Amino acid sequence: MSVLDEPLFFSPAPLPASPRAARVTLVGAGPGDPELLTVRAERALRRASLVLYDHLVSRDVLRLVPEGADLIYVGKESAHHTLPQEDICALMIRLARSGRALVRLKGGDPFIFGRGGEEAQALAAAGVPFEVVPGISAAQAAAAEAGMPLTHRDHAASVVLATGHRRSEAGVLDMDWAALARPRQTVVIYMGVSTLASICAQLTAHGLGADTPAALVERASQPDSRRVVGSLRTLPGLAVLHAVRSPALLIVGGVVGLHATLAAPARCALAGQPG
Repeated sequence: MSVLDEPLFFSPAPLPASPRAARVTLVGAGPGDPELLTVRAERALRRASLVLYDHLVSRDVLRLVPEGADLIYVGKESAHHTLPQEDICALMIRLARSGRALVRLKGGDPFIFGRGGEEAQALAAAGVPFEVVPGISAAQAAAAEAGMPLTHRDHAASVVLATGHRRSEAGVLDMDWAALARPRQTVVIYMGVSTLASICAQLTAHGLGADTPAALVERASQPDSRRVVGSLRTLPGLAVLHAVRSPALLIVGGVVGLHATLAAPARCALAGQPG
């Protein structure tokens, strides 16, 4: 089927059991640009006959799947999940046990905020053979494109990846702010657009200066990618001004200040304040 058609969903009717479960390949689709796929990932897609894919997998990547392959959309967006995670795992196991080899296609890298670890655990527990094909993460792509090295001898001796939507029972952001606010490190926060003001305020409250460079990189590697650059003080206002939307990554630290000399030229629109 064409990838531009409506997503295909299998009915809940039982599938015939196979004597031996087929292999599931968990593939990292990278940040969206098909030229950033690994050779191994591209090979898996070009040979695929059945693909379960997520919301952040780009159309350009899906076009590598052969005509006639079955595509099943199991994407999750904020407040809208096509299938709960448990049902995605159950579907993979059911399809594999029916004898159908499948590619589970996930944006970025399956093991970096992609819930690939949970899916691999479910497959292992069910005795379903699987392999993992790593992908270039959104953090790597955003940093390279925006000219903000994740590590740099003069600015950052470590890098921390975190998610910006985890909340406590009281409804407040549940993050290790003291660890995130340490000096001489780069912090990359996924899924933090909706909580950006709170994140910037907490980082400042826990020791980072309000003038610490900070940036949002929207849709890294895509033709319509943008970056908004400012500081912990100014970035929340700039994000509103420029209507930044997910998917976007927050990058905080001294390396952000290198963007003026290191950023890839400009299919990305540069908004906000330099430095």
